[in-house]
Amino acid sequence: MTNYSYAPLLFFAAIGLFFAVFSVVAGALAGPKRYNRAKADAYECGIQPTPHADGGGRVPVKYYLTAMLFIIFDIESVFLYPFAVSFDRMGLFALVEMVLFILTVFVAYAYVWRRGGLDWD
Repeated sequence: MTNYSYAPLLFFAAIGLFFAVFSVVAGALAGPKRYNRAKADAYECGIQPTPHADGGGRVPVKYYLTAMLFIIFDIESVFLYPFAVSFDRMGLFALVEMVLFILTVFVAYAYVWRRGGLDWD
């Protein structure tokens, strides 16, 4: 193995870094520079921001359930890709393990569904 095996990775990392730095610098140079009080204020969907949240700063549980649902399906997709790629080489053991994994994910999905995380009011 040679030292050149990381060359493509470093090349694309350099391109990504260049694009990020170039975008920030170009935006700062080419963008308008008219600052006023309205632009410096906080913006919350057209509503005047309040110093304290209504209800004492509590966040409804539905936000946490939605985040949990996103994490569940994100993790599921991470584990399903390698399984789908090498399914024919792994055999019956891998199939049983993936069925157990999907059942575990389904339990979490049923929990979120039961708690009302999928109901949008």
